[in-house]
Amino acid sequence: MVADWPAAVAFLDRSPLFPGHVLVVPREHVVTLADLPAADVGPYFTAVQRVSAAMPGAMGADGSFVAMNNAVSQSVAHLHTHVVPRRRKDGLRGFFWPRQRYADGAEIERVADSLRRALSGG
Repeated sequence: MVADWPAAVAFLDRSPLFPGHVLVVPREHVVTLADLPAADVGPYFTAVQRVSAAMPGAMGADGSFVAMNNAVSQSVAHLHTHVVPRRRKDGLRGFFWPRQRYADGAEIERVADSLRRALSGG
């Protein structure tokens, strides 16, 4: 165990990307971020923030990578956030999936509009 708080626990990943790779997990069982009650989001991310802030000094790192999967690529059906120490030129290359561009401004607007409607409940 790396840390133990009322809202979350933190422990080392058993298959780390780099030594010091930590998982921060809410105490209450939820599968995805969407399942985490709104009142628990702040305390949970405060725990993630604390681990991320401590990572460079503790691990002699330049910074950290903070990531979470929701359903897709989530190997354990319990919400967890990865906090990974990062060093310049450590070999980890950006995101783990190919990136792409929007076809044009119209596609950007269609996608943004779809998300705005979903967020406003419409």
